[in-house]
Amino acid sequence: MNNKYTIGVDYGTNSVRALIVDISDGSEVGTGVWNYETGEAGIHLDPNDVHLARQNPADYQKGFYESVKLALEDAIGINRSQIVGIGVDTTGSTPLPIDKDGIALALKPEFKGNLHAMAWLWKDHTGYAEAAEITEKGASYPYLAKCGGTYSSEWFWSKILRCKRVAPDVFAAAESWVELQDYVPAWLVGKAKPADIPRGICAAGHKAMFHDDWGGLPSEEFLATLDPDLASLRSRLFSSTQTSDQAAGTLLAEHAEILGLEAGITVAVGAFDAHLGAVGSGVKPGTIVKIMGTSTCDIMIGDASTPDIKGVCGIVPGSVVPGYMGIEAGQSAVGDLFNWLVNHFGSDHATLNDEALKLKTGESGLVALDWNNGNRTILVDPLLSGLIVGQTLHTTRAEVYRALIEATAYGSRKIIERIEEGGVAVTEVVVCGGIGEKSPLTMQIYADILNRPIKTSRSAQTCALGSAIMASVAAGAHTDVLSAVGAMTATKEKVYLPSVESNATYEKLYAIYTQLHDAFGVKGTQTDLSQVMKQLIQIQKDSVK
Repeated sequence: MNNKYTIGVDYGTNSVRALIVDISDGSEVGTGVWNYETGEAGIHLDPNDVHLARQNPADYQKGFYESVKLALEDAIGINRSQIVGIGVDTTGSTPLPIDKDGIALALKPEFKGNLHAMAWLWKDHTGYAEAAEITEKGASYPYLAKCGGTYSSEWFWSKILRCKRVAPDVFAAAESWVELQDYVPAWLVGKAKPADIPRGICAAGHKAMFHDDWGGLPSEEFLATLDPDLASLRSRLFSSTQTSDQAAGTLLAEHAEILGLEAGITVAVGAFDAHLGAVGSGVKPGTIVKIMGTSTCDIMIGDASTPDIKGVCGIVPGSVVPGYMGIEAGQSAVGDLFNWLVNHFGSDHATLNDEALKLKTGESGLVALDWNNGNRTILVDPLLSGLIVGQTLHTTRAEVYRALIEATAYGSRKIIERIEEGGVAVTEVVVCGGIGEKSPLTMQIYADILNRPIKTSRSAQTCALGSAIMASVAAGAHTDVLSAVGAMTATKEKVYLPSVESNATYEKLYAIYTQLHDAFGVKGTQTDLSQVMKQLIQIQKDSVK
């Protein structure tokens, strides 16, 4: 009865997951998952626009209740009075338009079913032209320095600007816009009105170009170059932010009653899933945490001397761990890339893993680019697409599957090399997420290509665990985030060590990947690709000797 617990609630792309955690050692005592009930696996699509992906805010509210109820039912033997905090993480950038009372426009009768009034999911790329415009016009301003020099279609301002252009009625009806990571905690604590919403530095710094160096959000002057109405919106957004170890407020009695919890439980300020996934994986200086799912986010923390790094999604103070610079990078398609092959070419992951495992390194004769959903880092270009080189009439589905895994590992290596070029040492790689749990083949390939040991997080639910960790600090049960991380996280005993022989072959294949990467992704590159196919044939021959 002396134990204390916190609840971490993780809003993913397709579902909501709640996790109840013992704050003394990170033991997971209860869990619940609720799949979004509207859209296609929670995503509202437009058959006429492959770049569109939206979500229904009603799923967010019901998802909180249903997932937490299931977790509480699963947590046998604890007294609910022992729960001291709730933390929330979400996908992002996933902004949604709200009215003056903080009600999501999609929940109002006049906007029911309107895709533009819904939440603009992280994977919505409809604002790619707007992102390019922000990048172009931002060149003479300082705002892009902290997000790698290129603005993304996945981010806050490009989505809002796109809404103004394609749905001016929605834009006009919106008193403000709020990231999902802030919308949920604000709703839980009764601070839904735009001026009252506790805004987390994670979304603000990484996606909305918020930084103290220039007084918060980009200036009205700059926003007016994009659209005068965007400049007018600025004053209705926010001027200050908080880190996720701070309290957004306390749980309203109406929510507590529905769940059978005590009112007044601390609710932490929200953050993005990947950033808190890194916390739940034991992030510390020198450790890069790879949160591997449908896409991949790479998260690190650095000290105050961490420089701006071109092509890296963000360098933001306090976005992961207060007192450190949060470093974010990532890949737009990883699990989605593997699913694409399974869904369109038959079979299943387990079968393809088994078949691919029998192949020697280089035996496929293939090199692929991992850009089927664009490139998030380091090229930051949603209009890039996938490529497989080296196919013959004998190429098998397992060979393609393995080549796609290898492609994502090559893309990961590009990210690590860019971060290290920026002066931040990467001494340890920790992987979390379903792929790390389910695919030893993938982890071994990553170890061989990165030429580094790969560790996996002890928890299979690191994002929710990270939220629970932040809740424990916000509630005062731990003094600081790194102390809580030390008490509540660990990695598994199994470590994937790089093979010297495989790495030697992968060095040759990575050189070819780099040629293709630069030829198709870097403007102005003059690359002779005439020998690539012949090199792949030779590597293939050497691998089967």
